[in-house]
Amino acid sequence: MKRHDTDPAERLRKALVETTRTIADDPELEVIFTADQPGMTRQGVRLPQISRRMSEAEVLRARGTADGFALRIRFHDEGTHVRFRPEGEAAAALYDAMEAARCEALGTRLMPGTARNIDARIAQEAEARGYDRITDPAEAPLPEAAAYLVREKATGRPLPPAAKHLLDLHRDFFESQAGDLLTEIDAALDDQAAFARLVRRFIEEIGYGDQLGEDPESRENDQSDEGENASEEGEEPQARSRESSADEEEGNEELEDGSAIDEDSGESALEMSDETLDERTDEADAESDASQELPAVAPASEADPDYRVFTSRFDEEIAAEELADPYELERLRAYLDTQLAPLRGAVARLANRLQRLLQAQQNRAWEFDREEGLLDAGRLARVVANPTTPLSFKVERDTDFRDTVVTLLIDNSGSMRGRPISIAAISADILARTLERCQVKVEILGFTTRAWKGGQSRELWVEKGRPQMPGRLNDLRHIIYKPADLPWRRAKNNLGLMMKEGLLKENIDGEALEWAWRRLRRRPEQRKILMVISDGAPVDDSTLSTNPANYLEKHLRDVIALIERQGDVELLAIGIGHDVTRYYDRAVTITDAADLGGAMTAQLAALFENDPRRRARSRGRAA
Repeated sequence: MKRHDTDPAERLRKALVETTRTIADDPELEVIFTADQPGMTRQGVRLPQISRRMSEAEVLRARGTADGFALRIRFHDEGTHVRFRPEGEAAAALYDAMEAARCEALGTRLMPGTARNIDARIAQEAEARGYDRITDPAEAPLPEAAAYLVREKATGRPLPPAAKHLLDLHRDFFESQAGDLLTEIDAALDDQAAFARLVRRFIEEIGYGDQLGEDPESRENDQSDEGENASEEGEEPQARSRESSADEEEGNEELEDGSAIDEDSGESALEMSDETLDERTDEADAESDASQELPAVAPASEADPDYRVFTSRFDEEIAAEELADPYELERLRAYLDTQLAPLRGAVARLANRLQRLLQAQQNRAWEFDREEGLLDAGRLARVVANPTTPLSFKVERDTDFRDTVVTLLIDNSGSMRGRPISIAAISADILARTLERCQVKVEILGFTTRAWKGGQSRELWVEKGRPQMPGRLNDLRHIIYKPADLPWRRAKNNLGLMMKEGLLKENIDGEALEWAWRRLRRRPEQRKILMVISDGAPVDDSTLSTNPANYLEKHLRDVIALIERQGDVELLAIGIGHDVTRYYDRAVTITDAADLGGAMTAQLAALFENDPRRRARSRGRAA
């Protein structure tokens, strides 16, 4: 008999694969087990690894994750989901979470055996994310609370304590704003389209209606009406005179420019006077402006409720590969490698040093003088002389080091152009590769603006009569070079984008730092580290020329204070040529950009040091 046939963990994995395929109703579904973040792809699902120890927690987590993914595959239609999905980020997050909860709730009603597994997974996730320790509703994630609400209303099952605590923080808000809709959840559960409509109404009721975008059903009706009109016109070409045909062609040319027919009034846009069109355009602009000027459901910044953003309409959060085609990224990566060539020896030494430090801390340790476990060879003679001698065993102690994620937030401002940005990209590349070998996940982010001197935000501000104290007045560009769960080999070309001419513009550090912090807080790892690489204070000419001179700097200090006060993310910074210790408590300043790799290595080595005294000495050397 083969060894793996007698391995209980292997037998459990095989059973879980078959169960997942059965629940998903897909016998060809690809199911793999991985130490990376669980997830779904078009090809299949990734489940949490089950070790040979087969602890109850990891078995329940794997089962609950498998059941959740399988139920989503079985009861979820992606076309319907995309059709009704809102455009805004916050509304889309609510919509996605509530749809996932619908699939799981529907499955637990039809297949009660999945309920316990999903309960266990929810309990583990909620506890790992610290939901039971949150006291301020502003800090409690709204999408997760909404998903828990769907589950509770649809199944009637009690939530695990940590999840219930999170929902209770928002329960009064949900019931006061959309209490009548909550009674309809159960009836809409079997129909994804009906549920999607209900969720869109729910999102609107709780204050995110401006993020819903165009109603998909009204858009489809308009397209259907246009198709019917076109077919009617096509049936009567011979009955029309040449003159009417010419008029129709002229009208169609104008209709193609964007006007539409109002069937109820019998009035077409062609027949409107210029004054009528201007009036309607002004009314639409006024409505749009009013929706933007209304108080937001949440302030622009958690750190400072008084921090204002004139408009976020032109901001973007974008993956690096969307800013350049694959051939350009490959070319830019090749250029980055040429910058790396003179430093190859130093780079290798830094990488090896960091890897040795981290792997040394990953070594397992032994606990001696135990009543049971493995026989301690050092006590062998004593055991032979007296087999009943107590405390003769040892137990291997596991390390929790791997449950760590690091985010590198890199300043992509124009002042970083040249040598500084090259060294920053090289160092990020080194760290991503090295930490990945040590089973530590790394996310690499960048921040800049889309334009100099304010961009479209400033143009809109000028159109609106230059109101006083507009707040942040530029178009943000937040770049995702490497998500934490993406292997380095698949993201390495993205880092070359930092070499692209014209990418680096201005820097609004406070909002970028808060954005990176929010992303990091959503990660399941217990330990989260955020490292900022910058060359000075935030600078945006458009914002600073229309607000107090310290407007962006104050917001940056407020964000740093918030992160350090929350304490769930370890924050440190490296300043290139500028002293950033005036902003960050844990920071190091280097005068030569070539020292950046060493500074990052020293800082990370100090962070990962388990001995507090040695950690303090390492930080002292880094400073």
